[in-house]
Amino acid sequence: MIQPKILIVEDEQKLSRVLQLELEYEDYETGIATDGKEALEKIEEERWDLVLLDIMLPKLSGLEVLRKVRKSGETMPIILLTARDEVHDKVSGLDIGANDYITKPFQIEELLARIRVHLRTTLSQNNSGELLKVGDLTVNMGSREVKRQGMSIDLTPREFDLLVCLLKNKNIVLTREQLIEQVWGFDYYGDTNVVDVYIRYLRQKIDKGYDEAYIQTVRGVGYTVKDRSK
Repeated sequence: MIQPKILIVEDEQKLSRVLQLELEYEDYETGIATDGKEALEKIEEERWDLVLLDIMLPKLSGLEVLRKVRKSGETMPIILLTARDEVHDKVSGLDIGANDYITKPFQIEELLARIRVHLRTTLSQNNSGELLKVGDLTVNMGSREVKRQGMSIDLTPREFDLLVCLLKNKNIVLTREQLIEQVWGFDYYGDTNVVDVYIRYLRQKIDKGYDEAYIQTVRGVGYTVKDRSK
């Protein structure tokens, strides 16, 4: 059985270590980030089933992390950990996209119960996931599992979103600007060359070593996934 992965975002070292030990005792796989910037990097680089997110963080606040994560399209459950008990902070977090919150100090049993509830809900949704397919490549939208010729392929969240965008627009050429808008979001102001970088990452994982390459470049325009069965 695959262990659910939980990211602990907490700058208090003692508390983060306690949470890690408790979660691993319950057979969860864990990771730790000690500031907001590190949290965003870990969320982009790895798949997480749930995030425990402190509001008061160095470099980038928990609420700002939450806002950026939701704008990127990530939907994993996020539980806010906060020493604040003002109603405003809780409402703000929920409005931005938090699934739950718990106020410090808290009983670990209560936190574990809330984690179980959110993971059960996510699992239930995943079991009815939409399946995207082209040739021998399949993507399960619910479980976020990618396979080619039955072999699992590990993608980062951004790579996964880019692949999904291409598959949902099979045989349609998308410009870099369109991909930026759909995958990175309207508020992205970086260089569109980032698309080329991630297309290269995807090709290394999806197409390299196979007879047929699905991701095609249309020179001077953009990229597309070719479905030759159409």
